[in-house]
Amino acid sequence: MDTKSAAEIAREFAQAALSAAPVIILGSGASAAHGVPGMAALASHLSGMVPPVVWSAGERTEWGMFLARLTAGDDLESALQAIRPTERQTQYIATETRAFLLPHDLRAFQELLTDRRNLPLSRLYRHLFDSTHNTINVVTPNYDRLAEYAADAVDISTFTGFNYGYLQSRARDANTRIFVNQQVTRTVAIWKVHGSLDWFQDAAGQIVGVRGVFDVPGGYTPLMITPGIDKYRLTHGEPFRTILSCSDRALENASAYFCVGYGFNDEHLQTKLIERCDRNSIPLVVITKELTATARAFLSGGRCRRYLAIEDGPKGSKAFMHDAPRGFDLDQPIWRLDHFLDEITGVPA
Repeated sequence: MDTKSAAEIAREFAQAALSAAPVIILGSGASAAHGVPGMAALASHLSGMVPPVVWSAGERTEWGMFLARLTAGDDLESALQAIRPTERQTQYIATETRAFLLPHDLRAFQELLTDRRNLPLSRLYRHLFDSTHNTINVVTPNYDRLAEYAADAVDISTFTGFNYGYLQSRARDANTRIFVNQQVTRTVAIWKVHGSLDWFQDAAGQIVGVRGVFDVPGGYTPLMITPGIDKYRLTHGEPFRTILSCSDRALENASAYFCVGYGFNDEHLQTKLIERCDRNSIPLVVITKELTATARAFLSGGRCRRYLAIEDGPKGSKAFMHDAPRGFDLDQPIWRLDHFLDEITGVPA
């Protein structure tokens, strides 16, 4: 009998992981593929902002320290963790972050209106629902709505912890689903652990989701946890406490994990994943443009017992597996989600 090639073993591993209806983890790389900027571009944008005239001398000093950190080469998260922004500065950063990212998010939506096949994530959803499963879980730190758009494009319901409509209140039941003829519709549950472009909070603490607005509604601030020291404090409030609980539950119950453009740089998200990859040997598939140093350290550190990681490579892709840690070349760019689906699932675009 012929020995299977490394590429064949990798393909079978990926197919088995997808057949288990994995929890999907979307990182910034998944959005960058569709023009939504990442943290480096956001850092550049913030560094060019002129502080509001109402800021105090102390706030201006803190902001100057933040800019100095960026100039010295710190990434955005490190630079923001090195200062202690006031509540007003935290809200300012969130508002500017939303203003910077929103046009790119809307452009991706406009492109989807022109071509509903534009987001390969739609194909992934369709493939995963070609089974008895009626819920797929997505966990993401991204603020954009590409995960929701991808589901809309193929007529699949979404649930983000908010009720339906243009003015959305928080759902009382984290398991809220749409029923048709007494049957639960196929639903992608999207757990956005750092917030969303369409979530807002007023001064009294009222939380709403508002679809279809460009400007921040009067009296509200964006409900988005931005990088920095406040990120850990803010997760103890709602809706993040509930969202994190739901994402932890999804990760705890997962039969497999599929990471797209995720760099393993967020303790909020990956703690459960790492524990289960170690304790329960849950299979992990990672596709990304370039594996981060954190991802490489995790994969090579022995805590992930069964994995396939694919990044860009000289021949198309470079793959690494638990039993091939030095890696091997693949002749297709399957680090990209569209090519990955072509190769692994055969689901047409």
